[in-house]
Amino acid sequence: MSENPANTPFSLSTIGVIRSPYQEKFAVPRQPGLVTAMNAQLELLPPYNDPHCVRGLEEFSHLWLMFLFHQNGTDEWHPTVRPPRLGGNQRVGVFASRSPFRPNPVGLSVVELKAIKQQGNRVWLELGGVDLVNGTPIVDIKPYLPFVDNIPDARGGFAPDAPVTMPVSFTPDIEIRCQKIARTYPGFREFLQQVIGQDPRPAYRKQNNDDKIYGVRLLTFNINWQVQQGVAVICAITDIE
Repeated sequence: MSENPANTPFSLSTIGVIRSPYQEKFAVPRQPGLVTAMNAQLELLPPYNDPHCVRGLEEFSHLWLMFLFHQNGTDEWHPTVRPPRLGGNQRVGVFASRSPFRPNPVGLSVVELKAIKQQGNRVWLELGGVDLVNGTPIVDIKPYLPFVDNIPDARGGFAPDAPVTMPVSFTPDIEIRCQKIARTYPGFREFLQQVIGQDPRPAYRKQNNDDKIYGVRLLTFNINWQVQQGVAVICAITDIE
């Protein structure tokens, strides 16, 4: 009798680690390419930091990254999930979703390759459009091939189009704060506008009047905002202590 392939052990090696502005899961874009105002880095780990490993990769504009959902905090998964795009009320099969809570905590993301850099023993990739939290382990890299990976007539199921974004407002004091931060982090204001504009609130909160103040850690800052009449108002930017 042949061996049951479901019982075949396997392991994955972490080939690199993501360095991104997202310090926690909350407010990370739910899909790649939705936030483009700030880059991330993929630092390759030994022995994969050999420049020969990425030879020829510079010829491609985009990459597929296979990664692990390392902040799930549980091995529990369920046959059905509630996607945010369906308001958090309707259930679909776990394999009909991109939920991080899966039988195996493996994710797939397509990102823009902006540059390949090397300094001493360090080799890293400059990436755009990343939807990965800081510290995400990467287990594989593959080039994106437009002739086969881009299928114009593909159907998108319950998520056929990009999500609608929410207007974001900055008070005069916050505008001045953003200008100062932009000296260290160029594009900071646009980055905030893109991240908060995705409306990272839980789906059930979006249907009600909402006076709650939300907070998220981005880069080295705590960002607070409140939704007023359908507009996200940035009310505080403080340093992470």
